[in-house]
Amino acid sequence: MYDLHDFLKPVLINTLNGDNGYNDGQFAKNINIYQTELPDITDADIVLVGVTETRGCGAFDNAEAAPDVIRKELYQLHFWHKDVSIADIGNIKTGATLNDSYAAIKTVIAELLRQNKTVVILGGSHDITLAQYFAYKELNKIVEATCIDANINLRGESPERSENFLMEMLTGEPNLIKHYNHIGFQSYFVHPRMLETMDKLRFDCFRLGVAKENIEEMEPVLRNTHLLSFDISAIKYSDAPASLQSPNGFTGEEACMLTRYAGMSNNISSFGIYGYLPQDDVNNLTARQIAQMLWYFIDGKSRSKQEAAIEDRNNFNEYHSSFTEVETIFLQSKKTGRWWLQLPNKKFIACSYKDYIHASQNEIPERWLRAQERN
Repeated sequence: MYDLHDFLKPVLINTLNGDNGYNDGQFAKNINIYQTELPDITDADIVLVGVTETRGCGAFDNAEAAPDVIRKELYQLHFWHKDVSIADIGNIKTGATLNDSYAAIKTVIAELLRQNKTVVILGGSHDITLAQYFAYKELNKIVEATCIDANINLRGESPERSENFLMEMLTGEPNLIKHYNHIGFQSYFVHPRMLETMDKLRFDCFRLGVAKENIEEMEPVLRNTHLLSFDISAIKYSDAPASLQSPNGFTGEEACMLTRYAGMSNNISSFGIYGYLPQDDVNNLTARQIAQMLWYFIDGKSRSKQEAAIEDRNNFNEYHSSFTEVETIFLQSKKTGRWWLQLPNKKFIACSYKDYIHASQNEIPERWLRAQERN
């Protein structure tokens, strides 16, 4: 195991609770926290780590507290999921330069991924997604990545890394992005040609309105995802005041639904919540929103433990279907009710009941078609 001590700062828990302590039912009493010694993470399902680097969005000295403000709210919540083991290994030290910070974050995340942990990153500007991706490159792992964001950060002319990091992530060589999804973009923030480019690359982009109207259709997208990056700009201002982007966006409840879907995925191995600056918050409401999103991510993780392996066909209902002379198989889990669709190469991908209905009506499910185009 790589020695991470040099990269991390412990959690000063007494400053979070004002020396008042926690009761047995609260989060802080049910997880392993780095206070004086790094906790043993051997049995941990989820590892929390804070990031204070925000120079990528032009904030140079005011986000040091962001992970701890989130922790303050998270630690007070009640812990319901005894089947999910969680460790908090503190904050990654900010480097002398932005690239130094990227290197440190990459090293820490890569080590945790190497140990098959689900890594949850608290704080930092949205460009930290790049360091999150670099950890997979370090391990030579091919990934499907998803961003939930009001913007599509491909603005090559912008001097701020947080507004153009996707360019390097999606076009850099060697490239290990098998597929990219974008959920919740708001059209008036995005140049039309940018969408055309994403479509030519066979990437899937879901407008805010489409995602809100069919939010259950986002579950298969997240189930296929390995790297998830959530910018709080995707949440409407009234539900997350530190999100200064737009009066429109996902509601707090919808954001929690999306993170619960993410937790239910057995593929997701890293999840970052970015863009939180405490000085822009009102009464810590955004920090509370993020804490509750994390609670639902853990709730989803607990539920994912109930799911059977797809090879165990006794735990699935099997439906044979054909559309436009294509024979295929749909599987429905008896435990969770979720659906999978078989591609011509015999591999199964996550899908929805709606896909099955389309196929049974001799219509090509768009999810099947997009997957075939990529293949």
